[in-house]
Amino acid sequence: MGQDAFMELRSNMVGTSLCKIYLLLIGSCLGLKVTVPSHTVHGIRGQALYLPVHYGFHTPASDIQIIWLFERSHTMPKYLLGSVNKSVVPDLEYQHKFTMMPPNASLLINPLQFMDEGNYIVKVNIQGNGTLSASQKIQVTVDDPVTKPTVQSHPVSGAVEYVGNITLTCRVEGGTRLVYQWRKNGKPVCINSSHSFSPQNNTLWIVPVTKEDIGNYTCLVSNPVSEMESDIIMPTIYYGPYGLQVNSDKGLKVGEVFTVDLGEAVLFDCSADSYPPNTYSWIRRSDNTTHVIKHGPRLEVASEKVAQKTADYVCCAYNNITGRRDETHFTVIITSVGLEKLAQRGKSLSPLASITGISLFLIIVMCLLFLWKKYQPYKAIRQKLEGRPESEYRKAQTFSGHEDALGDFGIYEFVAFPDASGVPRMSSRSVPASEGVTGQDFHGTIYEVIQHIPVQQQDNTE
Repeated sequence: MGQDAFMELRSNMVGTSLCKIYLLLIGSCLGLKVTVPSHTVHGIRGQALYLPVHYGFHTPASDIQIIWLFERSHTMPKYLLGSVNKSVVPDLEYQHKFTMMPPNASLLINPLQFMDEGNYIVKVNIQGNGTLSASQKIQVTVDDPVTKPTVQSHPVSGAVEYVGNITLTCRVEGGTRLVYQWRKNGKPVCINSSHSFSPQNNTLWIVPVTKEDIGNYTCLVSNPVSEMESDIIMPTIYYGPYGLQVNSDKGLKVGEVFTVDLGEAVLFDCSADSYPPNTYSWIRRSDNTTHVIKHGPRLEVASEKVAQKTADYVCCAYNNITGRRDETHFTVIITSVGLEKLAQRGKSLSPLASITGISLFLIIVMCLLFLWKKYQPYKAIRQKLEGRPESEYRKAQTFSGHEDALGDFGIYEFVAFPDASGVPRMSSRSVPASEGVTGQDFHGTIYEVIQHIPVQQQDNTE
């Protein structure tokens, strides 16, 4: 039955008109149009593959016929299955492999095998006032997905710059139609004077290696259905030393000359770019002779222990793998500039300290003088006396002179207040003559004054 259907289809194609030729070119004729999303579909072996097909027409139709054919290169097309309206007529050889559900013209292939790779042709016929036909072709490829690749570097021990070579090989266990791409630090590696690839690009040769070839290499493998990238591999490349230089934590560097103050301990650091790391040696030159003073990247020089004011040193860097060495010369000059600056700084600080001390002394004296003026005794007594009522001064009190004098100690001041009655008062400087007291200035003890005042006041009152 499949062969008969194929013969019928072939006879129809032979008897087509110009419209039939046009439909083979663009897949449509007059009101019928057949479309597919893509003319190439990639499938994975062992999985199902769906080939979507869409068609449409604008004329009345009594019957719709759909036919699927399969062809390989240089072979005649084979009938797979067909349908009229909703009735499906499969080829018995493929009835369990291909599925179609009319009026939908799409085809399901399950499972997909390598033998299913080829071209699939779908033809749609519409029976109405006449017969309209249209077809499309879909190319199907079948692949196995790519497994994760691995990269090996040879020689494993590494290579010396400008001397050795490195070979990187990418291996993949599974996958079909593999495409290899080498990457360095995430960017594709290009062919140049030192980089070359094998015919399939699965091997990268670096001849010879240089320091610039150091980096992270990966192998990216892809095919139409998948891609995988290997883990990073970093080839071992021995190089150097490059850029040897000496630096110090103190002192002034001008070219290859270090100026160091007397009394300072200076730490020198010698460094260079190299792999593996260099071994360093420090050499001192004096009186046309040289001798090694230390091994290692750092050297400490105590300036007070240097016999001469000028000393020449050499730092040597050696790479025991590449066999290369480099050295740099520098001179250390010991000066007393630092001590002179320190002495000048001390001298400049002495006048400032003196001015500060004098200023503090004057401020303290002024504060004490202010406090003394404010709280001196005579002011306190005067204020107390002026605040007392006048009647207290008129009280008469007779002292025998034999009372305990301990309670009379203090400072006394005699103040004369004018009296409205005209009774004169005794001044602290002059006393009227009476009872043995002359009109001259009064001279006597404090007790005589105290005893005399009430008597004079009483006589004047009488």
